[in-house]
Amino acid sequence: MNILETDHWCLMLPAEWQAETEDDIVRITDQDEVGEIEITTLHKQSGKVMPEEIQDMASIESPEVPHWTAVNIGAFSGVNGHYTEDGAAVREWYLGSESLLLFVTYVCHKDDAGLDDASVDELLGTLVVGDSQQN
Repeated sequence: MNILETDHWCLMLPAEWQAETEDDIVRITDQDEVGEIEITTLHKQSGKVMPEEIQDMASIESPEVPHWTAVNIGAFSGVNGHYTEDGAAVREWYLGSESLLLFVTYVCHKDDAGLDDASVDELLGTLVVGDSQQN
């Protein structure tokens, strides 16, 4: 296991996964290249991210998701949903902790839907807030 650390959060990255950062988006892929996780970090200027803000942002930014489910992922909480579009299976999370909001997507070909679900859930389950964010 490796530690993937950003200025705001970190997670445990299994050896078969690799990450790269481009334009403030962290892209994580596995060695089989079945799918790709993207994590975008938003930082609230003041105060904590509230559950209502997470739900509102998810509904506005991802109208293609028919139903959102409340989730706790590592040190973050928020909502998760999924949909299929243009031959791709997409899972999305809007997650908040402290002043951070993470927008996480996992995309794979619709024929591969579900293959990496357990691995993706396990990987995301290690998410913690970075030291610079803790009060």
